[in-house]
Amino acid sequence: MQTVMWALSNYGYIALFMLLALGIIGIPVPDETLMVFVGSLTVNGPFQYAPAFAVCLAGSMTGMFISYIVGRRVGKPLLDRYGKKLKLTPKRVERTERWFQKYGSWSIVFGYFVPGLRHLTCYLAGMSRMKWTTYLFAAGSGALLWVATFLTIGHIVGNHWRDAVRWLHSKGNPILFGGLLVLAVGGTITYFIIRYRMRTNKTP
Repeated sequence: MQTVMWALSNYGYIALFMLLALGIIGIPVPDETLMVFVGSLTVNGPFQYAPAFAVCLAGSMTGMFISYIVGRRVGKPLLDRYGKKLKLTPKRVERTERWFQKYGSWSIVFGYFVPGLRHLTCYLAGMSRMKWTTYLFAAGSGALLWVATFLTIGHIVGNHWRDAVRWLHSKGNPILFGGLLVLAVGGTITYFIIRYRMRTNKTP
């Protein structure tokens, strides 16, 4: 975090964009800690919430776009060769492949909140040649939820951001993941109920 703080203090939003893009690609950057910290800096400056949100979202999407292209163009040999250097071990790759095969685009949306998955789901989407529009929607939805969650947590807790990060690392992420999963399932069920009722009402 000392390096992250130095970069943010000297290069501001540019450093924020680059750090998040590199973190998604797989470079060891403390993404969630970074966003909680930046969120805390939006209370009294030097960052502002709306610009910070836009930059975090742009950085995340840039990293996911690059990872998707690399996965599509190069494929698994890249992970086999350089994965260990980025802490993407064969075991983690295999686990993520099972997750991706089971949940498809949903694994991209919620993979942001599962340690070790967000760095791999985008590569796997490219390797499986997932349709670009489907990937863009899933990656964009996940990035929006992810950035909004951790940046807002930092904004709410302010100077207590270190305590918030410790809680997130100990047990917070599974709780957030579970909550978002419940919201997604509930939203999907509600959507289909409303759609069914609208069709029923139109039927003579």
